[in-house]
Amino acid sequence: MKRKVAGVVLVLGSLYYLIVEAISATFFNASIIDTYIFHTISELGIPNLNSPLFWLMNSGFILIGLTLIFGYFLKFKDNIVKNRILCSILAVITALGVIVVGLIHGGNPLTSGYHTLGAVMAILGGNILLVLISRSMEKFDSYQKTTLVLGIIGLIAFWIMFFNMESIYMPVFERLSVYTLIVWCFLTGIFLVSNNI
Repeated sequence: MKRKVAGVVLVLGSLYYLIVEAISATFFNASIIDTYIFHTISELGIPNLNSPLFWLMNSGFILIGLTLIFGYFLKFKDNIVKNRILCSILAVITALGVIVVGLIHGGNPLTSGYHTLGAVMAILGGNILLVLISRSMEKFDSYQKTTLVLGIIGLIAFWIMFFNMESIYMPVFERLSVYTLIVWCFLTGIFLVSNNI
């Protein structure tokens, strides 16, 4: 029962995040294509005229963080056979990072450092977590291989973003590095519900 509950929460949490980002981007002060290509996810959460649904985007950040914590510790952690403490620490760091991003907005010189720290915790911590999880389970089948690929893609995208912060396409790499974790949450939810791991 715990397996299915955790799985459903992970699926719904990841879908909620993608849906609220799409809705927030639709109402952002730019075309939806320009918003996804030229504006960061964090911009959608800044309370100003550009993002009238900032509160909705921030709810997505907070909820996906809570989803990760809940799904991981309710059941998924039972599938980890190696590096259990390190995986748990990284899961907490990742989840807290996303929640910080939702609670402390970017764009404010007084708080932007905390927002950036939260983003690094979430993105870097999350993708390292995926790589570690893929090598910490009993088997190395399709699920674990997919998890590894997602983590590697996320880390590559993060480093490209990190060294190209002034690029107009930086938001594309930001999203790539974030979506790997969202996709993993969704796939993990499906696998938990279907008892494949």
